[in-house]
Amino acid sequence: MIRKLLSCVREYKKLSITTFCLMVGEVLIECLIPFITAELVNRMKGDLEISRLLTIGIALIVMALVSLACGGLAGYTSAKASAGFAKNLRSDLFDQIQSYSFKNIDKFSTSSLVTRLTTDISNVQISYMMVIRTAVRAPLMLVFAVTMAFIMGGKLATTFVVVLPVMITGLLLISQKAMPAFHRVFKKYDKLNESVEENVRAMRVVKGFSREEYEKRKFARAAEDIRNDFTKAERIVALNDPLMQICWYFNMVFVLTVGSKLIIESRGLDLDVGQISAMITYGIQVLMSLQMISMIYVILTISMESMRRIYEVLQEKSSLTNPENPVMDVADGSIDFKNVSFKYSAESKKFALADVNLHINSGMTVGIIGGTGSSKSSLVQMIPRLYDTTEGAVLVGGIDVRRYDLVTLRDAVAMVLQKNQLFSGTIKENLRWGNENATDEELIQAAKLAQADEFISSFPEGYDTFIEQGGSNVSGGQKQRLCIARALLKKPKILILDDSTSAVDTRTDALIRKGFREFLPQTTKIIIAQRIASVQDADMIIVMDNGRIVATGTHAELMASSPIYRETYEQQNNSGQVPVAGGRVPALEGGAA
Repeated sequence: MIRKLLSCVREYKKLSITTFCLMVGEVLIECLIPFITAELVNRMKGDLEISRLLTIGIALIVMALVSLACGGLAGYTSAKASAGFAKNLRSDLFDQIQSYSFKNIDKFSTSSLVTRLTTDISNVQISYMMVIRTAVRAPLMLVFAVTMAFIMGGKLATTFVVVLPVMITGLLLISQKAMPAFHRVFKKYDKLNESVEENVRAMRVVKGFSREEYEKRKFARAAEDIRNDFTKAERIVALNDPLMQICWYFNMVFVLTVGSKLIIESRGLDLDVGQISAMITYGIQVLMSLQMISMIYVILTISMESMRRIYEVLQEKSSLTNPENPVMDVADGSIDFKNVSFKYSAESKKFALADVNLHINSGMTVGIIGGTGSSKSSLVQMIPRLYDTTEGAVLVGGIDVRRYDLVTLRDAVAMVLQKNQLFSGTIKENLRWGNENATDEELIQAAKLAQADEFISSFPEGYDTFIEQGGSNVSGGQKQRLCIARALLKKPKILILDDSTSAVDTRTDALIRKGFREFLPQTTKIIIAQRIASVQDADMIIVMDNGRIVATGTHAELMASSPIYRETYEQQNNSGQVPVAGGRVPALEGGAA
């Protein structure tokens, strides 16, 4: 796991090594300063010339400035290296998520992925900065300070034989007690983010049902739960300070008491005032090093959970991969389902699709109807390999979709999903998702086919009108027509509309279908709809129920042979008829754009 994460350091490796070298220099100088100071104090009791005193004093000042410079530069290089590491890690994580299939996305909740891309990476960034800076400084300082203490202090250095085990044992116990609470927090962060995301997305529903207070209470409970865990963990970690203070004062009392006794008894032969001063300084350095190590230990332990969660995403292999020698061209828009069964996870007992056999000729217009939960969307998601079949095979252009290059296959299939999504940017920028090189004339033609040109032209900025995030400044019907226009710009061999005209009136729906017939004769068109009027003139209509195809045929054939289709038609056509170019369709059923 560590090796995988460290591979994201890449171009920031030199800065990381530079930080390490600067910290070694800073520690060495800081440990030498008390040694020289002690020698200076001892010599001052004798005949020390002023010139010599000035020389030593200037040397100490230079050393202090060099140490300061090393520390300052290390701060700069470590910040730059850790921020760069986080940038690379975030990019790698995002790239990995982009390669996921829908099945992989289903495994990780959206809120969890957001937490991993933000909070978890921030934790790892802080840890990395501490590792290349503080985690180098603290152990080195500890080793050098203890070594110098034994060189200078002799018997006084035995204080560390008592202090170090007590301090280390205490820090380990404190960390072990605090860690379970920190681990729980990250899972609760996912739930908190999920609550925020759900609330923001459904803000209109929340306000429509006046549930603001309920949502506030729900969020407050989640936030309070996180606060409780953090409070418990921080309360335990806070014991670090009193533990360090106890060890610090014990060291000081021991050094002053035992040191004074040794000076008096030996009359300064075995120990001198300068050495006591140095021992106190080294004692402070040792204890400060231990405190820093304890802080590093806590943060690294917390970050280990973040590292594990990030590594989990990086190691997740997409369930959809390219074959070794992929087919790079889709011959036509013909589609075959051969004994296809599908379930969303291996653990599921029930198949979403079962025993599906179907042939669709290239250029056909196919309608799919069925009740909620009949797996209409699951059926069409097999075509561009958003999911792979559990059993059987799906063929496009006579070739199993699993043999195609994924990009090639998906470029040949345009799909307008049930949940239309627009992105912040102009209408032109949104439409060019279908073809980034499309000319303005092609944009207008696609918009006209999707019956979107009229309302786009009514905007003051026209095609340069800015779309807010999620398309919040256009109506549901306008959003659907923009998404259809975007799909048309791909000039696909297969066009799938997954209930994507539900928010437009029946007249506009009929005009969109008329445009498809006239301008896309070679494109296979699959239309999932709740309204029979939307598929009535299709070359073939598929009736689905409970994950199975229960009937296929034209409108007239199904009226004669399918009770489900006939009953649905009769329920939807109790209202009058209105004439439309190319045939007659039921009157408006609501859902105007």
